[in-house]
Amino acid sequence: MADEKDLRILNASFSHGSVHDFRLFCRGRVYFSKDVLLIADKGYIGIDKIHVNSLVPKKSTKKHKLTKKDRKYNSIISRRRIYIEHVNRHITKFRIVSTRYRNKRRKFALRFSLICAIYNFQL
Repeated sequence: MADEKDLRILNASFSHGSVHDFRLFCRGRVYFSKDVLLIADKGYIGIDKIHVNSLVPKKSTKKHKLTKKDRKYNSIISRRRIYIEHVNRHITKFRIVSTRYRNKRRKFALRFSLICAIYNFQL
C-alpha cells in the first residue's frame, strides 16, 4: 500500500506460498478511516463491501461489454493509480521481487521491508 500524495509505502503484507492480493488484504487487518479513499485494481473487486470509500475499475465479460461511461470511469481510476504503479517499478529495481528469491524464505519479509524503507528514505 502506498500513499497517493507523497508516494510513500505505508504497508507491505507477506504470506507463505501464492495468495491472492485481495485475500492477503483481508488477512492483513489494516483498518482505514471512512474518510480515506482506497483506489485498487480489478483484483480487489469486493473491497467496497469491506471499505465503503473505495474505487475499483469495472470489469467486462464476454456477454457484457463496457459502456463508454464505464470506460471513462476506468480511465479516471487508471490515471490516479499510475503513481502507485511507479512505486511498484521502483521496488522491482532491487530485483528481490522481479526475479526468483533464492535465499532463506524467513528473511524475505525483513529484506523487502528494508527495501521499502530505503525507497521511503530516498523521497
